[in-house]
Amino acid sequence: MVSRAIQRLYDERFGLSIPEWRVMAALGRYGALTASDICGVTAMDKVQVSRAVSRMQRRKLVRSAGPAEDRRRRPLQLSRAGEAIYEEIVPLALDRERRLLSALSPGEARDLDRLLTKLQEQAKRL
Repeated sequence: MVSRAIQRLYDERFGLSIPEWRVMAALGRYGALTASDICGVTAMDKVQVSRAVSRMQRRKLVRSAGPAEDRRRRPLQLSRAGEAIYEEIVPLALDRERRLLSALSPGEARDLDRLLTKLQEQAKRL
């Protein structure tokens, strides 16, 4: 539900799908990553990442960051056009997140963060 609410921000304005935004967010936050790395930080499967990256490469939003024989191991990074979109979306997304979390007290927000982190760690172990 939260992803869909934020998606309206980047879909209408930039034509990005949820998987494309997640790839963009990962590359914007962490810098050059392989497709496998993107899978790890976004919790998306290989097919979703591959399709999103392909669409983004056609639009020249991502580019290869270095050589590699295996496409899955080739680092990717945002192009200048991708960086410009990322820099425009981040403040909008952070504002939406701030407005969403305003329904919680500071203590509740801390508890939510702690509990979600705990669940993510447990999910990784499963």
